[in-house]
Amino acid sequence: MVESERADCVIIGVRIYYNKVKSIMSMFKNISNTVYLSIILAISPMSSAGPIPGLDTNIDQASYDLGEVVAFSEMVGVGVKKLALSPAMSPADMDKMENDIRRIAQAFGVEVYREPDMIITDLFPAEITRGKHVMLLHKGTILDEYLALKKKKQALLDSGKYSGENRKDIAREFGRLLSYPENNVEQRLK
Repeated sequence: MVESERADCVIIGVRIYYNKVKSIMSMFKNISNTVYLSIILAISPMSSAGPIPGLDTNIDQASYDLGEVVAFSEMVGVGVKKLALSPAMSPADMDKMENDIRRIAQAFGVEVYREPDMIITDLFPAEITRGKHVMLLHKGTILDEYLALKKKKQALLDSGKYSGENRKDIAREFGRLLSYPENNVEQRLK
């Protein structure tokens, strides 16, 4: 596939994903940010809900991933989420996608940080990000808060205290940075 064909596929994929999110959201009037976020979490590839029946999956992975970045960039841009994550991908794949992800985020006034060593907590299986890169979509001081949380976790690991409630507290703090509803975080920690 030549570069212009890839770009056309990416644009189509982004529109498909974004329009699916918008059509799902249009079914709800006057919903709270928590409900909005819960719906997005349910359709996210990191969701434990799995694929949505009837979802058109005849688009390439890059297009789908960029569509997800569009949706999450908009949520960070309007303040529904403080921090969002791009799909985790190999360093080589991220090299190919990085410029597109940055352009999308910039269009929503969102900053991007390429994370080669994503914090691993009990919110997600470690395999999702191990050895992969993730783009953090954020605004303001949230990146500093994320990096401080990573240091806090490392200090607990170094002192042999990363267990029990300390371990759960790190996951809870990460969930708050991601603007996850508290009940969603607690359910994931069971």
